Amino acid sequence: MKFLSLPRGDWRLIVGGALLVSIAYPPFHLLVPSFLCLVPAILLLVDGATDPRPLRRHLVQGFWFGLLAHGLTLYWMVVALWHFTPLSGLGYAATIVILALYMAGVFAVSGWITRATNVSLAVTFPVLWAAAEWTIGHQGNVGFPWLGLGTSLTGYPVLVQIADIVGARGVTVLLVLANVAIAFAWLRRRRGSQAARLLAAVVGTVVLAGAYGLVRQRTLPLRSVGQVALLQPNVGYQDKWEPGAQDSILYETLALARQAVTETSPELVIWPEAAVPGYFQQHPSWRQDIAALSRESGVPQVVGGLDLESVSAEDYEYFNSAFVFDSAGRVDQPVYHKRYLVPITERVPFVNPRWFKLRFFGGFGIGRARPIYETALGRFGVFICYESAFEDLPRAYRAGGADFLVNITNDAWFGRTSAPYQHAAHLVMRAIENRVGIARAANTGISEFVDPTGREHRRTSLYQRTFLTGELQTTDVLSIYVRWGDWVGTLSVVLTLVLVAFAWWRRR
Repeated sequence: MKFLSLPRGDWRLIVGGALLVSIAYPPFHLLVPSFLCLVPAILLLVDGATDPRPLRRHLVQGFWFGLLAHGLTLYWMVVALWHFTPLSGLGYAATIVILALYMAGVFAVSGWITRATNVSLAVTFPVLWAAAEWTIGHQGNVGFPWLGLGTSLTGYPVLVQIADIVGARGVTVLLVLANVAIAFAWLRRRRGSQAARLLAAVVGTVVLAGAYGLVRQRTLPLRSVGQVALLQPNVGYQDKWEPGAQDSILYETLALARQAVTETSPELVIWPEAAVPGYFQQHPSWRQDIAALSRESGVPQVVGGLDLESVSAEDYEYFNSAFVFDSAGRVDQPVYHKRYLVPITERVPFVNPRWFKLRFFGGFGIGRARPIYETALGRFGVFICYESAFEDLPRAYRAGGADFLVNITNDAWFGRTSAPYQHAAHLVMRAIENRVGIARAANTGISEFVDPTGREHRRTSLYQRTFLTGELQTTDVLSIYVRWGDWVGTLSVVLTLVLVAFAWWRRR
């Protein structure tokens, strides 16, 4: 363990930075910590550069910084995974260790490039931080892009309207750069004019971002899609597994949908993820009764459930799915199968999913298609649960002509932790990036509407059985981000490779 030891002064900076990171995110969602949480990281890098073994020290600094920051922010994983395995602590530990290793790489490579080339940390650190975020979200079955740093500002949507150009990754780069500037201002505090210029640059950037945000929020031409009802049946996680409870759960949710249709006359009803507690293939009456409600009321229903697909005469693949019943009660359009699966709980990485055949754990199939559904309200795409953390799926829907988006989720397994609030924060960024309205139906909350400027409407409380009907707004504006995609993320990866190659050449 001697390799992982650090001077006492480093520990104060690591603990302080980790605490600031944790309170920048929901449920605290404080503004100032977003601009200060990485200041300790820069001070660590500057101090570590004078060490006789700077590479080792930067690696260790980054590892502990990442371990504590992610450990505090993602503590809820222990609660969530406990529903599936008593070894939940191991899954949590593995996750934060992997993320800590990424952070160690950011610290070490940033410091190494700066020492080898004299390229400022103001360049290397934001670029490598964004490249690490991009890589974490592109790891295949273990991709986990939960809460990029830019997402910490979603509690203040006026400041992140620029995401319609640069995306969440661009907001991250600007936020990291602001932290670096403040750290440099602190280091140069005795040179008054230099420190003042750096702080003025940060304040000026925030003012410009806020001015752009105010203009966009006031001038973006919004239009109403129509009245949409969101169901929040508040079914406990364990309730679905009680013997004989499945029928009652389904019909209680169906009754809630009928109440919403009768009392509020919506034009679309959205059920949450896995609202149907089983397979339609094994319970044909469930499908018939939901279809009857759609047909009799003339109101389409978006229903979260499970789907079976035959692989052979004796084998099936199962999917976390969304079914769209049209106003005539038909399910003629393709069923949406979830594409991004939660590691371990929905698909255990690197093992044969057939080992988990027809068990609601570990072996879900990966969806391939991205159907866009046609309704009288317009065209929409569906994404399920933490797919909201992946920027490319909503963008693909929008680029494909979707007028609005539907997010269905079941956050019952999060318990009363910070996770439901963190989960909902992603939608603010997706709405702004794509300039699109989003309706979110969550089993235990938070259900809400998010307009194309990132403002949240009709937000429900946790663990409340209810439904809400409201006007969903969208826009016909197609953002630069929709056209160009995550160009900042791609550019950060390319620049990282260029910087590493340049440093390698200079060292040689």
